[in-house]
Formats: sequence, structure tokens, C-alpha cells
Amino acid sequence: MAKIVITGGEVLNGEVQISGAKNAVLPILCATLLADRPISIGNVPHLHDVTTTMELLGALGAQLTVDEKLTITVDAGAQLQTVAPYELVKTMRASILVLGPLLAKHGHAEVSLPGGCAIGSRPVDQHIRGLQALGADVVVENGFVKARADRLRGGRYAFDMVTVTGTENVLMAAALARGTTVLENCAEEPEVVDLANCLISMGAKIEGAGASTLTVEGVGRLHPTTHRVVGDRIVGATWGIAAAMTRGDVTVHGVAPAHLQLVLNKLRDTGAVVETFDEGFRVRADARPKAVNVSTLPFPGFPTDLQPMAIGLAAVADGMSLITENVFEARFRFVEEMVRLGADARTDGHHAVIRGVEQLSSAPVWCSDIRAGAGLVLGGLVADGVTDVHDVEHIDRGYPRFEEILRSLGGEIERVSG
Repeated sequence: MAKIVITGGEVLNGEVQISGAKNAVLPILCATLLADRPISIGNVPHLHDVTTTMELLGALGAQLTVDEKLTITVDAGAQLQTVAPYELVKTMRASILVLGPLLAKHGHAEVSLPGGCAIGSRPVDQHIRGLQALGADVVVENGFVKARADRLRGGRYAFDMVTVTGTENVLMAAALARGTTVLENCAEEPEVVDLANCLISMGAKIEGAGASTLTVEGVGRLHPTTHRVVGDRIVGATWGIAAAMTRGDVTVHGVAPAHLQLVLNKLRDTGAVVETFDEGFRVRADARPKAVNVSTLPFPGFPTDLQPMAIGLAAVADGMSLITENVFEARFRFVEEMVRLGADARTDGHHAVIRGVEQLSSAPVWCSDIRAGAGLVLGGLVADGVTDVHDVEHIDRGYPRFEEILRSLGGEIERVSG
């Protein structure tokens, strides 16, 4: 297992170009299974989860090519395998997103119950109920979700809770269903909108993307298209928060500020100067950040994926911060590792109370998921001495060129194998 070694105390300065969003490209790759002819996807991030998804699509029988700009072309026109095995699904929850497309196009699908990050329960019951509302017979047995329908039909379904992947799975299935589907209490995240836009460019008839109600008029087939993935707001915001923590000056390109309005406002509340422009923003800070309270919620709320970075920021802020986690109940596991870095923090249920300290202290720490890993590295940037962050393979699932970008901004960081 690899570790990242950080020597703290450096101020981050410079510019960063953000590539496509992990949480957008994965469902869009799965959506290519709906088409009869090749789909090309640009602005793809170089991530382990993208490679895993490509391997899964290839195992199902799709033909994939990648050019020098990381544009991926997927041809799923031939008859596909409709069983997604555990070996390819176990490491990544997004693998469940092949269920809807395979079922809609081929009439049956079996997908192993997925794995992923250790951040709490993320059941697939909403996926199942949504597909059942479209006329599918769905059972869970022997560790697989098994679905069958000669032809899905339009229906009406209200999600019990806001779920990004649940919305995406049922939306993709509805694109080829016979008749009209109305989905209520849908996720409104920019990545869901990006998937809808890709499907529309493929010939799907979807209204309401970005709102809580989606209306889909099913079509008989989808056609080729070329789509550019939206910029990764989570990665972009991570570098903005890092600028505030290190009292630096970082400009982020390739992310729509509208996708991060609440996050950027929170950074302003810490005392940082935040400027926005078309497809980017700049964060400047020359003093210790002020404490702010954060409560994670579905979009347009504060993203749960940025909660570890918010805790890192609170750990060195002037004052006491209250961080409330409303999405994933186990995400506060990360706080234990921040305490090892000297954070004055305690948790109580869905809440974490952090009293900021002037500087964190170096220590060996372990990351349990993608965002926890990034948060711990940011903590190491503002700690005295040398911090070792172990099990950093998680970070590779969500952050392209992670150490390279930090070094380009002035961070003293390296990866050590073994």
C-alpha cells in the first residue's frame, strides 16, 4: 500500500485546470450501453474509477477506444452480456448504474450488489422500486440484483429520499421505456443534469433536468453523439479550501461557480477573498480563517463530499465550528484521524464540534475513502513537520494528478510505495 508524505507549512499559490467530474463521467459511461452506435465522451478525468468502469463495460461486451486526449468512445451496439460480476463491481458503488441501461435495452440484467467507500449505508432499494414502477420484476438473491422486463413502460415514481445514483439509474431506464415516466423528488446535482444533457443529445426526451421532477417520454432507440463532461466541482472546491487553509492564492479553471455557490460563500465567511468568472474562481487568504458552521445537504446545499475538507478548514480556524452531516452517517470516521493530527474535535451523532487551533501537528494517519484522504492531506499541509497519509489508493479514485497538482501549487508532497 502506498502513502503520501507531506511536509507542512507551505503556502499554496498558482492556477489549476480541472478536468471532468468523476460523478458525471461514470453514469455517462454507463449510459452508452443504451445506444446502438458509438458514443464519444470528452473531458474525461484520468481516474481509477474511470478505468474500472471501462473494464466493466468491456466485460459486458462493449467496444472501447481512448485517444491521446482521453476521449473515450464506446460502441455497445452488439448484443451485450447482461451479468455484471462481483469481481468488477465490488470496489465501486457506481457500478450499479449499468442495471437500468442493461434492463432497458436488453430486457434483463443481473448486477452484483456494489461496494465502494466506507462512509455508511447506501442501499439500492430506491433503484429497485423505481425500476419496479416501470414494470420490471426485480429480486435480490445470491448477492445480485436481478431485473427482468420484456419492455419497460412509463410510470410514476416518487423517490423516498433524494438519491443521485437512484435518480440516474431510473432516468436512464425510462429513456427507452414505452410511454411517459414522471420521477419526483429527484436529485438536482449538476452531475445528474449533465447525464440528462448527454441523454438528450443521444435523442432522449427529458424535461426538468435540474429540478426535483423529471418527465421522460420514452423513445425506441438512441443515436450517436459526442459529449463533454462537466467540470468536477468537488475537486475544484478542494483546491479552493486548500488555499484558505494555507493562506494562499489559488485560481481554479474549468468549474462553473454556479455549481459551488454555497461553498464559495462559506469561504467568503472565513475571511477569504473569492472572485468568480466564467468557468472558474479564485480564492485568496492572507490571515487565519474564521470559524464557520457547515451542514451537508443534497445540491444546492453544501456537498457531503466536501465535509472532510470543511472539517480540515475548521480545525485551523479561529473559533468554534459546528459541522453537521445529513447524508452519510459514517463519514465522521475521518474525524478520528484529524484528532491524530492535533485537531480539537468531538462528534455526537450527526454533529462534529471543532475548536480551531493555530497549527496542526504531524502524525501518521489512514484514509478510509476518497474525500477523507484528500482532507487528511490538506491537514498535513497545515501541520508542523512531516505527515504520512496511508492507504492513499482511495484518493486515486477521485482526484487526477493529485500530488502533481499540489506540487505545482508549492506543496511539499511525495508518494512512497510499500
